[in-house]
Amino acid sequence: MLWLPLVWFGSAIAAYIYSQQFHIPLGLMLAALPACLLEITFYYALGVERWRARLEKFPPAAVALLLTAAAVAPYCAAAEAFGFFRWKSLAALALLAAVASFWYVLLPHEGAVDVLFVLFMAAVFLANIERSQYVNPYPKLQLDVLGRVMWIRTGAFAMLSIRRMKGIGFGFWPRGAEWMIGVSYFAIFLPFAALAGWAVGFAAPHAPHAGWIRDSVLALGTFFGVLWVLALGEEFFFRGLLQQWLGTWLKSEWMGLALASVLFGLAHLWLHAFPNWQMVAMAAVAGVFYGLAFRRAHSIRASMVTHALTVTAWKVFFS
Repeated sequence: MLWLPLVWFGSAIAAYIYSQQFHIPLGLMLAALPACLLEITFYYALGVERWRARLEKFPPAAVALLLTAAAVAPYCAAAEAFGFFRWKSLAALALLAAVASFWYVLLPHEGAVDVLFVLFMAAVFLANIERSQYVNPYPKLQLDVLGRVMWIRTGAFAMLSIRRMKGIGFGFWPRGAEWMIGVSYFAIFLPFAALAGWAVGFAAPHAPHAGWIRDSVLALGTFFGVLWVLALGEEFFFRGLLQQWLGTWLKSEWMGLALASVLFGLAHLWLHAFPNWQMVAMAAVAGVFYGLAFRRAHSIRASMVTHALTVTAWKVFFS
């Protein structure tokens, strides 16, 4: 509990810096802050093992009901602040969250059910259904990201606290060895990334051009933002779940790693343009090294580091 006020304070400072960088009126950022802090609180609870342990003392149906209520709370706060509340959107978010939350309350904990759960979560994620219920009140003030974060935490909570999936190594902060493994596999990935990029005609790198101070702040913010949201969500599902399951079903860890990497690549087919086969190829190659980091550490915290470093390098040197 001691860390939560620091997380709130850091988030408020980050929101202020973000508003200044993108010229967002401070009043609008302050109006968005309660909804953002509410989502951050729920998301933070996901990564605190002792909090999850307390939650898991309740019956699974009660946990699922709490997850459903928590899924719509940030939407209500944001919609109230900016006047875009719609009962249809509230119902859509509640229904999606209820399906994800009650999935393992109503269905058996077995392989076919697991596959259908991942397909359902991925379909909603790729179709941006949860994000489309939000309205962005100002350019660069993207409140719809609250829907994306909600979907990640709801699915992860369902898997961790209701399905009780093991062997994931879930958490926000990597241990020392996990940092080393994550950084090492990123370094090993770089020459393969260069070769794959050349083979598929991926974008050429360029030197940062905003000044070393601004670029350093951008890189640091990007790294931790990716580490704790994008990488955590994708590594949880692709490495923590799919790679493990596929390895078990195919009776080969290497086949599981390879197939999970291919599926990870295909998940990027819609990125920026459809069909984006260049991004599919690059993501599939990157997925191999994320999978190797996970296999070595037996923890997604290591593959999260590799993933976050990769995305940060892409943002700084390619976009």
